[in-house]
Amino acid sequence: MEIRGNGKMRSAVFYGRHDLRTEEHEMPSVGPEDVLIQIRACGVCGTDVHIYEGDKGAAEVTPPTILGHEFSGIVVETGEAVSSVRPGDRVCVDPNCYCGKCGFCRQGIPHFCEHMIGYGTTVNGGFAEYCAVRESQVYRLGDHTSFEQGAMTEPVACCLHGIDLCDIRPGHQVVIIGGGMIGLLMLQLAKLAGAAKVALLEPVKGKREIAERLGADLCLDPAEAGIDIKKALREAGFTWIRTVIECVGRPSTIEQAIGLADPRAVVMMFGLTRPEEAVSVKPFEIFQKELELKASYINPCTQQRALDLIDSGRLDVSSMICEVCGLDRLPEILADPALRAKGKYIISPEK
Repeated sequence: MEIRGNGKMRSAVFYGRHDLRTEEHEMPSVGPEDVLIQIRACGVCGTDVHIYEGDKGAAEVTPPTILGHEFSGIVVETGEAVSSVRPGDRVCVDPNCYCGKCGFCRQGIPHFCEHMIGYGTTVNGGFAEYCAVRESQVYRLGDHTSFEQGAMTEPVACCLHGIDLCDIRPGHQVVIIGGGMIGLLMLQLAKLAGAAKVALLEPVKGKREIAERLGADLCLDPAEAGIDIKKALREAGFTWIRTVIECVGRPSTIEQAIGLADPRAVVMMFGLTRPEEAVSVKPFEIFQKELELKASYINPCTQQRALDLIDSGRLDVSSMICEVCGLDRLPEILADPALRAKGKYIISPEK
């Protein structure tokens, strides 16, 4: 665990739309309550893509900033007030740090904190060799949890918040639209929540195959010529679709989710759209089916639960990882939708 002696580190710095540069950057300073982490794995998230495209993600990004908010690594230095971890510990990070003092924090909804620090958004994050974070944001990995699995803790934590809001109960029937990493996580979480049947709509055959291995009861290709999705669901025994989770982030698939939902269903709009996009909704349809339209924002107080699920082995977070690569590949990955369609990319600064 040797820290670079020249005071510099390799990092991927966001300077503006379509401008991400791999360059030398000053090593982060370590305050009394901070933990310096040598990054071993950092996931490429859809939010990173939105930021790269010039859109607003979960938080405002002011360039130049080191992106990357799904990361894990090894503790190499701790501030004098830190007591819960020590050098050598393998950890992951909850990137969203709340003030605990504003009105939203004091009323139990800290993810709307008025002074939130976001590692990888409002301040420098994990697409670098090192990152310094507050002790409160650090969680120790289980002995058998890899750094790549640890980097998946934050997206699992976000999915857990969404699943909680869906209120899936034993015996419910669930449809998930989109079989990327998030959809595959939602599939497993819905099953763990007690769903009797879970269907996945996904045009990419390889992702449908992964979903089948992960326990999907039905996988449909929505791009198949002439397919009647609602009819196919009925024929497969989906008689009362209680939850539809949209994991694509497109107006068309959100509208599709509303159309597929049965009476008294929850429609979870989990996928992140572009800020300017709008959805065409027929209020009469919402009224007639008494639907609940919900959204889910980041990961309030779910990081430990997510890590416990990963550590336990009850949640597969590895099947959707297609490649672990170095920092130099990051601009290409962010710029190329065809690459990202292959699966989840993990960046390892060591490579």
